[in-house]
Amino acid sequence: MGRILVAMSGGVDSSLAAALLVEAGHEVVGATLRTFCYTAGPSHAKSCCGLEGVNDAKGVARALDIPHTVFDVEEEFTRDVIDDFVFEYAHGRTPNPCVRCNSFTKFGDLLTRAQELGADGIATGHYVRIDNESHHAPALMRGADRLKDQAYFLWGLPRDTLPLLHFPLGDMTKDQVREGARERGLITADKPESQEICFVPTGDYRDLLRTRLDVTHPAFQPGAFVNADGKAMGTHQGYAGFTVGQRRGLPGGFPEAMFVVEIRPATREVVVGPREEMWAEWVELNDLNWLGNMPDIGEDLQVQLRHRAAPAPARLEQISEKTLALRLGDPQFAVTPGQSGVLFSGNRVVGGGRILRSREGEISI
Repeated sequence: MGRILVAMSGGVDSSLAAALLVEAGHEVVGATLRTFCYTAGPSHAKSCCGLEGVNDAKGVARALDIPHTVFDVEEEFTRDVIDDFVFEYAHGRTPNPCVRCNSFTKFGDLLTRAQELGADGIATGHYVRIDNESHHAPALMRGADRLKDQAYFLWGLPRDTLPLLHFPLGDMTKDQVREGARERGLITADKPESQEICFVPTGDYRDLLRTRLDVTHPAFQPGAFVNADGKAMGTHQGYAGFTVGQRRGLPGGFPEAMFVVEIRPATREVVVGPREEMWAEWVELNDLNWLGNMPDIGEDLQVQLRHRAAPAPARLEQISEKTLALRLGDPQFAVTPGQSGVLFSGNRVVGGGRILRSREGEISI
């Protein structure tokens, strides 16, 4: 048994994860990360990393009789998560800040602190598993509870961290976790889950963009709605308010529903079209990260293109050091640049990347 640093957000998942590791005989140290959204303001008080979360984490640590500390990672979080979030929207893409937070803050920064404390590993309350027996090296696997599985958010982890990770909840369902917390009398047992982006307290990401981009930025300037042929369809008040697949806020008066098909920041155009224009047969990924061996051209995999999407069959057709192209076995709807494309072989996470673009028909990179 070794010393494990457990990320404790003040929620039920991380609370039970810490309790299970204590019961397994590990020397457990609880840690809460102080990020941008840690503040005494009422808009942040109940967020995952607000004051309520910190206090609940401390309370659970006292109940478990383990030490607890708060690490200040505001500078790193701002650089790696918030600045990236703003940059992506400013360039017409739709980011996934949870992936960035996991890849850098929750694991990268936490692992640095763990090493400073002489810990042998780190643990979180994510619903994923580590398989230490297959493929001759640890593998990241989907959680047993498919409704809560969080493997999609963890493709960006550095491969060399896998032997150091512990996920005590990977074989459990959410109901089992809450019941386990109740049985142990943990104060977070029935605490509601936090769904909002923690650094967007108003719930509208555009409010954050306005505080971090100049009011003259092209993302907030009027532009044209156009169709695929370039025909003007109306005017919008800034492409920052749109994402691929969106229906709300588009021009009306058409016989069928219209969707955002593409965002062109260089011309401030938002391309709109009917449902049949939303299907992609190919997808390109960049910013690649591999949690196992890089797959071979022609290999059949599954790709998950958004958090709630089912994995789709795909064949790897082209690959370079920085990008790859997948032919999708079934056309996928509203494939969104900036979101994550995560590659699986069965339940094993092979790796992933950011969606660069999608296309119908043939493609070349």
